[in-house]
Amino acid sequence: MIGGVGVRMSCLLLPYLAGTPLHLPCFRPFHYHRRIGRLFSTSCSSSSVDKREKVIVISGPTGAGKSKLALELAKLLNGEIISADSVQVYQGLDVGSAKPSLSERKEVPHHLIDILHPSEDYSVGQFFMDARQATRDVLNAGRVPIVVGGTGLYLRWFIYGKPDVPKASREITSEVYSELADLERDGDWDAAVRLVIESGDPSVKLLAPNDWYRLRRRLEIIKSSGSPTSAFQVPYDSFRESLDFHLTDSSDIKSSVDGLQEDNSKKLDYGFLCFFLSTQRLDLYRSIDFRCEDMLSGDDGLLSEASWLLDLGLLPNSNSATRAIGYRQAMEYLLCCREQDGQSSARDFYTFLSAFQKASRNFAKRQLTWFRNEHIYQWIDASKSLEKVLKLIHDSYHDETGNLEVPDSLAMHKDVSNRKEASQLKAYRTKNRQFIQREDCSHILDWIRRTQRQPSLSVC
Repeated sequence: MIGGVGVRMSCLLLPYLAGTPLHLPCFRPFHYHRRIGRLFSTSCSSSSVDKREKVIVISGPTGAGKSKLALELAKLLNGEIISADSVQVYQGLDVGSAKPSLSERKEVPHHLIDILHPSEDYSVGQFFMDARQATRDVLNAGRVPIVVGGTGLYLRWFIYGKPDVPKASREITSEVYSELADLERDGDWDAAVRLVIESGDPSVKLLAPNDWYRLRRRLEIIKSSGSPTSAFQVPYDSFRESLDFHLTDSSDIKSSVDGLQEDNSKKLDYGFLCFFLSTQRLDLYRSIDFRCEDMLSGDDGLLSEASWLLDLGLLPNSNSATRAIGYRQAMEYLLCCREQDGQSSARDFYTFLSAFQKASRNFAKRQLTWFRNEHIYQWIDASKSLEKVLKLIHDSYHDETGNLEVPDSLAMHKDVSNRKEASQLKAYRTKNRQFIQREDCSHILDWIRRTQRQPSLSVC
């Protein structure tokens, strides 16, 4: 039985949750990295107790089951959920972002969901301020903040802090808009990039094409400070430099880690308990492919939401919402259908579906790579029973010693474990569950004929 606060709730929940799998089996952990991760996430030692307020962070690749885990954990710990998802902030983008249902949001309070219209942009800096304020509000209410999402940069800034980049004055913001307005209207991205490079920030060439929001922000920073963004210290980089120094400059791993614990105490505002939920890569890829299929089922799925974005006058890849995986591909597909007077062949649909699935798998791969280097996270195997994972996080939250580890039975290996798995990943091919034959997409083609007969720009 789970001890401490929440005993009564756990007694009610665990019989129903026992044995409930999140995903399929995986491998045993690499002990050294797992232990390092544990020590980073706690900043106390056996001789001192960390008195900071605690914040739970749950992340993982798309489709790993982190939202389900967070919901049950919030019920168990009297918590509230703060979304760290760059798409869930947008109203109307429900299916493609796997947004918690209205009933789930009634069960447990959620923050930073449905706070923006899709025509608005959202930045990591704005997320930092919003999420930190929501965390403070949850703690002040005597509840447990549970931050959940897979947007790596959002979570990095949330945990370690944001760079001290100057905020642009209204005059500078207006000046930047005026300088870039004509180029943005004409879609001359290359010319706009050259303008900002000449102003003093060569790194803008690495921005995603047509990311006008970030391009404007880079120019604002140059005009406000006379320096590019690279001139400002990022708190995470400082912490990472400390990590590299201790692990490479000391032959004594224990004293090295002890030094990191002291640094962690000084640098982090809260006692962060960070968990990364994942599963074996092949199983994750299959789950993602099936999930993409599910998002396209029914008349109110991802295609319907993408059609709504087009009806708002938005174009794919034109702002934060329309760059989101799934929405970008769906909008491009529907634009082609509209150009063809609401017609689509089965072949065109399957080409779109394949592109959507591939982009989603690639995103999950990038997430795994990103968080593999984030040592503050403890990796958990998503295939294990929800009951055991909940108990682990519950006990970690109430532990005051800083000595709890993820047991081997629940731990997830960070890397591809052997050549056989690597070979299987290389040979991976999608095997759909719903859309297999040409006639399986006939209802979607009918929906396109009914709803997409209108002129639009061609991207075919």
